[in-house]
Parts: sequence; structure tokens; C-alpha cells
Amino acid sequence: MITMTQPDSSATGPAPAHLALLASVHLGVLITVKRDGRPQSSNIGYVYDAAAARVSISTTANTVKVANLRRDPRANLHVMTPDGWNWMVAESTAVLTPVAQERDDATVEELVAIYRAISGEHSDWDDFRRAMVEDQRLVVRLELERTYGSAPR
Repeated sequence: MITMTQPDSSATGPAPAHLALLASVHLGVLITVKRDGRPQSSNIGYVYDAAAARVSISTTANTVKVANLRRDPRANLHVMTPDGWNWMVAESTAVLTPVAQERDDATVEELVAIYRAISGEHSDWDDFRRAMVEDQRLVVRLELERTYGSAPR
């Protein structure tokens, strides 16, 4: 059975079927709002934390998505199954961590956790930590508010 829901201002909270789809993949499209009001889309990898109802994304500080989110924290995350038949959109508010400054700061620790959740163990964690600081990485945390889409029940 497929559950289909459309955006509706009376609907509240993420739907369980949509969250199951969100948890089953790690790739999606992050949609932010450009200065002129048009949507800006970025293909991203992410980690979903069901306990916190939050998605975490590793990115660099100089990206358009970060500039957009600093100006307007509203964001949507679009996720679909490989065949494209099931999909969901999570409406959210983004919170940005500080840019990584030290190899052992809280941002780098969160970036390590994201990498582990998506890819497992890194072959050289010292090099990874150095690169996170050098690349000026940060974490975009999407606080999920509502979902809609077509997902299996």
C-alpha cells in the first residue's frame, strides 16, 4: 500500500511512512531559498537521526546553500527510492554549526559521526580531521517539521 499526502497547512509533524523512507537512503536534494525567492537545489548525502527527528549534512562554508541558509533557514529535503516511485519531502528549519576550527572540536566530531554513518570507518582519521578544518566544513542540521509525498506503508 502506498501512502500519498500532499502539502496541507493543516497537517502537522512528519509522517511515519515518510520517515522510514528518509531512514532507508542517504542521498537527496536539499532545496534552499535564493535571494530572489527562487529555489536552489543541491544534491547531498545525509544522515537521519530518528531520535532527534533531525537530518545532518556535511558541507563547506563557502557554498551557495550555506549562504542561502544563513539568510533564510527554511529548507526542504527531497528523497526518493532508486526506482523513483516512492518519494518524500521533509520541510525543515536549518541550524548551522560553527565552521570546523580544530581537529578535535565539536563540529569535527559531528562530521566524523556523519562520515561513519554513511561510509563506515575512514582509512586515516587524522587526515580526515585535518581536511575538515582545511576545507572549512560545517554541519547543516535540518530540524524536521512536516513531510509529504508518496511512500510505502
